[in-house]
Amino acid sequence: MKPVLTLGAGGSDGSMSPQDAIRAWNISDARAKALKERARDMRRNPTGAQAKLWERLKDSKLGSFNFRPQVVMGSAIVDFACRPRWLVVEITSPDAAQAAIEALSDRKLTAVGVRVMRFTEQRVMEETDAVCDEILTELRAPFERPQIAGPASSGERSQAAPRRDFNRQGSIR
Repeated sequence: MKPVLTLGAGGSDGSMSPQDAIRAWNISDARAKALKERARDMRRNPTGAQAKLWERLKDSKLGSFNFRPQVVMGSAIVDFACRPRWLVVEITSPDAAQAAIEALSDRKLTAVGVRVMRFTEQRVMEETDAVCDEILTELRAPFERPQIAGPASSGERSQAAPRRDFNRQGSIR
C-alpha cells in the first residue's frame, strides 16, 4: 500500500527528510480526484479576501511572478502558489478550530522546502497593498531551492545532474 500524507498523519515532528516527505504525498486516486473537485469549487466561489488578493496576484501582476489559485499540494489545497519560487500564500480564517490544521499543514509544506506566508482575512481586506509588498519581498528574497531526488533513486542527488542556480525571477542562469 502507498504511504499517504494527510493532515492528520504522523511524521510532523520534523524527523522526515524532504525526499521522504515528497514521496509520502502519493495519495490515492480517489482522494486526488476529490481534492481537485474541491479546489475547482473553491476557485469558482472564493471568499472576499481571496478574490481581492487574487486580483493583485493574477496575470503575473505582482512583480511578474506567476501565481495559481487553489492548488492541490499533497493532501491539502493552498490558496495561492508560486511554484517556481516555492512559495505558498494562505489566507487564515478567524476560526480558531482551523489553527491546528493550518499549523500542521505549514509544517508539512516547510518540511519539503515550500515557504508559507499566512495573512488574516481582515488584513488582506484592509491592507492589501502592505500584504502584496510583503509577498513581493519574500518572492525576491534568495532561498535555498530543495534538492529533491527522483522517486526511483536512493535519495541521493545524481552526480550526472548539474546544479542549477536560479535568479531572482526564478529563471535558470
